[in-house]
Parts: sequence; C-alpha cells; structure tokens
Amino acid sequence: MSTPIALTGHQFLSLHLLETLVAVLPVRDENGAPKSIVYGGVERHMITSQARRRAERVYSRDRANAQKGPLAGHTMGVRTREWALATARALETRHGWPKERALPTARAVLQAIGLKFGDPTKRTVANLTKVLLFAPADAGDRIADHIHAEQESISAWAENYIALSEAAAAAKNTKGRRRKSSPQDEAEANTEDTETDAAKLPALPKATRSVLLTALAPRDAIDIALYGRFLAEIADSPNVDGAIQSSHAFTVHEAEHTDDFYAAADDAKLTRRSNALDFLDAADDSGAGMTGYQSLISGTFYRHAVLDRLKLQQNLRAAGMSEQDAQSAASAAEAEFVNAFVNAFPQAKKNSTASTGALPALVLAFDGDRPFNYAAAFQRPIDEVADGGPAGELAVRRLLAHHDFVCRRRDDITAGRVLTYEPAIHAVLQELGVKDADSVEELTA
Repeated sequence: MSTPIALTGHQFLSLHLLETLVAVLPVRDENGAPKSIVYGGVERHMITSQARRRAERVYSRDRANAQKGPLAGHTMGVRTREWALATARALETRHGWPKERALPTARAVLQAIGLKFGDPTKRTVANLTKVLLFAPADAGDRIADHIHAEQESISAWAENYIALSEAAAAAKNTKGRRRKSSPQDEAEANTEDTETDAAKLPALPKATRSVLLTALAPRDAIDIALYGRFLAEIADSPNVDGAIQSSHAFTVHEAEHTDDFYAAADDAKLTRRSNALDFLDAADDSGAGMTGYQSLISGTFYRHAVLDRLKLQQNLRAAGMSEQDAQSAASAAEAEFVNAFVNAFPQAKKNSTASTGALPALVLAFDGDRPFNYAAAFQRPIDEVADGGPAGELAVRRLLAHHDFVCRRRDDITAGRVLTYEPAIHAVLQELGVKDADSVEELTA
C-alpha cells in the first residue's frame, strides 16, 4: 500500500491576473471573429483557457528543452498525431532503416495497440492518428529502439498484419459500394465490420505491446502531470487528471472591437506603375493588390488559474517517481507554471499586432485549502466614464478589495503576493499600502 502524500502547506495555489491588451486578436471563432461571452448583462471579449493553456505549456516545454528555468533537464511531453512518423524517423536516423520499410512498420505497431489512423487512400492523413496523443517526447525513439532490437519477429508480424489490413480494407470498400441501407444501418454495419476486421488481425506480440504502452505512458513528463491527458482509444493506457484548472479570460468592461479595413499592395503592380511611360499605363496598375477586414479587440482582461499541489505530486508519484523526487519536481513545476502564467501568450496574429509583448498590470497569488475564483468581482462591468478612471487601475482596486474582503471571512486562505509591471499600478499599490514583489519568483510560496 502506498504512503499518503503529506503537504507541508496549503494544497492550492491561486493565481489572478489583470492585463490590458490593445488592438489584438489572440483567439478567433470559426468565422474569424473575436470570441465573446455575455456576463453582467453586457457582452465581454473572451480569450479561451485552451489558448492560454497551450501557450503556457509550449512556453514551459521550450524553456525546459533549452535548459532554461526550473524544469531544465526534466522530461517534457509532445501532443501530436505524428507518432508513427516520429517512430519511422527514429528507425531511419538511429538504425538505418529505409523509409519504405520503417513507416509501414511503425504505423502497424501503433495501430495494433488500438490507435486509429486516417484514410489510407489520402496521403496527407494516412499516417496520422485520428486523435492527438500527448506523450513523452522520447516515445518515438523508445518504440523505434525496441522495433529494431526485435526486428526479425516484428518485421514478420508487421508484414502479415499489413497484408491482412489491406485485404480487409479492400473487402470493406467493395461491400460498402454494394450496401443499400439507411445511414444508421450503415453506421452499425461499419462498426461490426471494424470489430470483425480487428478480430482477424494478428495480435501484437505481448512484449512489444508492453514496450509501446510504457513508451506512450505519461511517465515522468512534467507537463502531462501538470495539464493532464485523456486517451480513450487505448483502454490500458493511463489517463491523467491534470493538476491545473484554468478559467476563460474576459474583459472587466463591456466589449468593443474594431473592424479594421486593410489594403495590401502588390509589389509587381507598383513597380510597373512607377516605371510607366504615360498615365494610361499607370492607371492600368492602380489599386490595391487585395483588401479585406479583420477584427481587433482592446481592453483589460481578468483571468485565473489554480494549481493543485497535492494532485501534482500524486501524478508524479503515479508516474514512478520516488517521494523525494516527486517533491523536488513538483516544486520546480510550480515555479515554472507561475512563470508561464505571467509570461506566455497565444501566438495568433503576433506579427501584425505585437501581442506577445504584453505584460500584466497585476498578478495576485495566494495559497488556500480550496480554489478561489474572483470572476464575481467584475460581474458589474467597469465604466471608465461613470467610475472615473482607467479600467486597469479601477480593476486592480476592485480585485484587491475583493480579496481582502474574502480573507477577513475565511481562515483557509492567505493574504497573498502581488506583482505589477506598470508604474501607474505600482503607485496605486503604494497608495493602498500593498507591498509588491520585484520578480515572478517571489510569487511562489
């Protein structure tokens, strides 16, 4: 029986952030328009938690892989549909396999453990899994090393598996063309065909299956322990309930956006026009190369995230770490998570809006025995005219007042630590008698 994990302090680290963004578009809906919600009776701009979480995860992974930050030297994960391609590349570069042999073998072993692939007749998706799989970055190398070490038996198995798979797919296509039925009947028949086909295919050797499941398991990948993963296709591959909860960011005031008209110049037309010998030739090359509209948003956003320290350590222990290693890794992961929460930003439209250069107006961090979400502090939208001041400064006052109010009524929460990158907000903090931190590192307990 495993020993229960004991925490020396509060279980949850709560982070709250206010940031002012100007003329950006970090996330869009299916029509290319800014995302929004209605809250407090008015429309607000929204930046989804998915966009922020991915930005944070990639930011931390890139720093760790570059040997920077608290997670330098730790294993990180990759979320992709290209594990067959990664395994094939490793077979080619590490073991000298030809591509025409490496790729079908890699695809076959991954398909045999339950992963489904795209349409084999479509070159762009034939070797991509249908779902994104979040696994340690070295999973492809590990699988390739095993395939090469056992190449004699696996090659014979793969040759048989591929031949039977292709025969089954051909028979299914022929049967599908002959079938005249309702969509529901056809869907049920396809399910039965798939189950029958799978039963006819040779099972992956037990030792190879075990190696693949271990390679694709979360293991000691820190970002999987932090953000979690869900994989339904492989029943005996562990899912991970992440240790981080993230909210959607929304503006603390009513939304306003600009439909920005743009005109792009055609260099070739401009060159001909500048060299034209008469005005008629010049007129032929007048006008923009293309025109269009893009929506841009501005405003002060509130966002929130919470780290469950106990869950993080449980995930690391479940991945096989010792208690001491789990505690050390969890401490490093917490420091890096706070850093990413403050500094990471979605990449969309970064070149045309310089959005990734934004810094928070305020970061509030505190510890507690449960999560605390302060979205209710901004249910009444801030009105700069009626409330008399910039939305950023008014939001800071409201957020800190809300936290102080909660602290005076609960004994399971700490006073908190604050950080700002704006001189005007620093002056507000001094006026309120709040000492602010000098660096991100001071936000962790």
